[in-house]
Amino acid sequence: MITVRMPVHFDDLDAMGVLHNSRYAVLMERAMIHWWTEQGVSFTGGRPSTPDAFNVVREYAITFHRPVRGTGEVGVEIWIDHLGTTSAEYGFRVVSLDGETVFAEGRRVNVRLDPATMRPEPWTDHGRGIAATLLRA
Repeated sequence: MITVRMPVHFDDLDAMGVLHNSRYAVLMERAMIHWWTEQGVSFTGGRPSTPDAFNVVREYAITFHRPVRGTGEVGVEIWIDHLGTTSAEYGFRVVSLDGETVFAEGRRVNVRLDPATMRPEPWTDHGRGIAATLLRA
């Protein structure tokens, strides 16, 4: 599991001054992209840096526990529960920086695609090796 610190900006808040429900998915997405980019898997100049960067979200589920009030930073904890041939099932939690408060938790399934056919394609050995570091024991 990794934890990525993510900012909550004023324009992420709803009319009640709490993080809008749609922004939790954005926080998770940005945290994941940040981590994968550090591993050399990203899009540069509109092109994937590796074949594994070409993937899409198949499923997304989130449960909200407590609102994030106002701006500042939160932690986004990310891990992989299952790494399949063409898919990866991520788990995540949005937490306070001390990890004591869980604001939301969920799961997200990504599928690697072949850019020419847009059909599922197996992860490369290189990508599997990187993803394995996030596998939950």
